[in-house]
Amino acid sequence: MTLVWPVELPQDVLVEGYDEKFSLQTIRTQVDTGPAKVRRRTSAGVRLLSCSLDLTRVQVDLLDQFYHATLQGGALSFEWKHPRTQAMSLMRLVDPPAMKPLSGMLWIAKLSLEILP
Repeated sequence: MTLVWPVELPQDVLVEGYDEKFSLQTIRTQVDTGPAKVRRRTSAGVRLLSCSLDLTRVQVDLLDQFYHATLQGGALSFEWKHPRTQAMSLMRLVDPPAMKPLSGMLWIAKLSLEILP
């Protein structure tokens, strides 16, 4: 059974704080003289993605439950729409979500994700 990002949580991330890093698929070996040797290590690399979401207090509780119970503290992966490509992608949280209050009713959640091949 594939887990899916809850529909009650925002489906689009904020532009501010968005950062995507393509996967490193090569290995580099330094040599005594001349340029380093480079070869492909893998054809299925993991992309790293950092993003933020605006959440209400209810959504903060829902994200807490999704992370701790559904994803077993981040051990399990889930499907979610990739923010840039809009394609459904298999993702996993690298770190626990970080929460910061914006006001009495709004919070910002910072997510660090890996997009799995």
